[in-house]
Amino acid sequence: MEMSLPVLIISMLLFFVLFFGIGFLLNMILRQTWIMAILSPIIFIFIIDDVRWTEYFTAPSASFSALKHKIMSLAPADVMILGSGLVGAICAGIVIRTLRAKGYQMF
Repeated sequence: MEMSLPVLIISMLLFFVLFFGIGFLLNMILRQTWIMAILSPIIFIFIIDDVRWTEYFTAPSASFSALKHKIMSLAPADVMILGSGLVGAICAGIVIRTLRAKGYQMF
């Protein structure tokens, strides 16, 4: 299914804002600057793959091969949307780091 340009742009913006917001809040609460940037690939795996997370431990060979197949079959629009989410998480880390360097204290 082909995605129109306005839908792609809105989806990219939504993923950027979503991951930026969640990353910013997690950074404030947990005081770890890059937590969302580190967790983003794991979240992307849960979004992409249909395999239950327990199957990665019980049947790793089949699970990881299914994950590889799903990643390779992603459309360019999907990669751009997920990439904008990762950029949002990285921007949240940069903003928190900048705010802390300028003396802003969250709690």
